[in-house]
Amino acid sequence: MQTEETEERASVDFPIEHFPDRSARWLLQDKQYVRGLVEIVASELVAFLDFDQLIPLNRSFISDTLREQESDLVFSVPFRRGSETDELLIYILIEHQSTVDPLMGFRVLFYMTQLWDAQRREWESDDVPGSERRLHPILPMVLYTGERRWSVSLTLTDIMDIPDILSRFVPKFDTLFLSVKETDETDLTKTGHPLGWLLTVIQKEGASREALSEALVQALSHLNSLDVAESEQRYRAIMYLLLLILHRRPAEEHNELLTLVERYTEEMEVSPMAQSMAEMLLERGKAQGIEQGIEQGVEQGIEQGVEQGARATTIKNILSILNARFPQNNPQRIQQELELILDTDRLTQLHLRAVQASSFEAFLQALDT
Repeated sequence: MQTEETEERASVDFPIEHFPDRSARWLLQDKQYVRGLVEIVASELVAFLDFDQLIPLNRSFISDTLREQESDLVFSVPFRRGSETDELLIYILIEHQSTVDPLMGFRVLFYMTQLWDAQRREWESDDVPGSERRLHPILPMVLYTGERRWSVSLTLTDIMDIPDILSRFVPKFDTLFLSVKETDETDLTKTGHPLGWLLTVIQKEGASREALSEALVQALSHLNSLDVAESEQRYRAIMYLLLLILHRRPAEEHNELLTLVERYTEEMEVSPMAQSMAEMLLERGKAQGIEQGIEQGVEQGIEQGVEQGARATTIKNILSILNARFPQNNPQRIQQELELILDTDRLTQLHLRAVQASSFEAFLQALDT
């Protein structure tokens, strides 16, 4: 078990600026959490899908530029057709968003066409007879966990300025959509699936400590009711909650919130797990600075290169954290002011304030000071 936990901790080493997308991707690697998402957004389909045979697909069909986002997930799953013995294979495409994208409808269509094109290439390489070539249906979903209200449409016609007479030439398809922070808690938890309770905690990730603590208690109480067969789901859920606390809450709250989790999970030794995660965050930040510094050191001298690389990385991390926590900030102004600071210790202090600050105004006050 110790080896499994060590490997699991290594697999959740997310840069703080990429936490929303990469953590969602990690969570949905468990087929039961994929099932939980489908239960919430399309409960009428669950009985037709054989989640025991759900298989994640490699993403080689996606262009390098899009693959860098690491926010999409693709699965194949059998679809039962009534009493018929044969099964229809379909694809489930899940796109996670932490920011609003007006072109989301186009992006979903683009992913879908790449999936179908990958299937076409397989036909050609395997010499599949033309009469047997059938494209697999795709079930597209968008999971949105950002703070801003999602106010843009997922249809293509809404991002086109065309007369009605031409609208029939625009591709039309349904996309399942879940905006976590705009959905009522009862709708997230109506199925009783652990994912729904995790989403209620995500709803409160930027709320007061009291509100988050209440959401944690409710989620942990439900997770403790899972039976032995669902132990893997519970373990992954607890890991996710620890990650969320360390990545999304001010440092001064960590001990209290981690103690709260530990109270409901005595058998999991939460404190060592959380300590290991925190150490990974710290070590990664140091390593990024050294690595970038060594690269610059070829031309500037190792010592100067390491210092400048560490300084540039710290500024980049500060901006990434501010963009993730306070989307309405002014990144151009902040970057200009940070680049005027030559003292790396001062930048390190501001890096910590970016994580801890209760508001963007609080960070500005620290910066001005």
